[in-house]
Amino acid sequence: MSEITVVDIEPQTVLGVRKQGRYEEIAMMIVGLFLYAVGRGIQIEGRPIFVCHEMTPEEAVKAYEEGNADIEVALPVSGEVEGGDGVECYQLPGGKMAKIVHKGPYQDCGSAHEKLYAWLDEQGKKLAGPTREVYMNDPREVPPEEILTEVYAPIE
Repeated sequence: MSEITVVDIEPQTVLGVRKQGRYEEIAMMIVGLFLYAVGRGIQIEGRPIFVCHEMTPEEAVKAYEEGNADIEVALPVSGEVEGGDGVECYQLPGGKMAKIVHKGPYQDCGSAHEKLYAWLDEQGKKLAGPTREVYMNDPREVPPEEILTEVYAPIE
């Protein structure tokens, strides 16, 4: 599951929220976003997304240690909807991206990021924006070793 491919991703209309904090808050932020959408009858059109604004593994480690990561979570929705309470509706950019799939617990996802960054170096590719993780299944429904996370890195 660690093969890296290059894919074209379409821009997506999403509901999202962004804050400074700890990576451990991602799950609760996603739950809050789901509750916001469901409570307003907003049609969710895809899997939850975490956008990592730290642009290097070193920045991510430092943000983790200091507890001040730039955390953005998003849910694809059908069409423009009204935001509020810190939730915004916006276009998540698409484009050419390197992709790797991680299978296993979320806390072990760092190895997929490391492989992706190493591949970028080997291929002479430059990171063109924040990386993102798309959570493909629900950890309440599958054992930790079956969790699937797609990791994307926008490339030039």
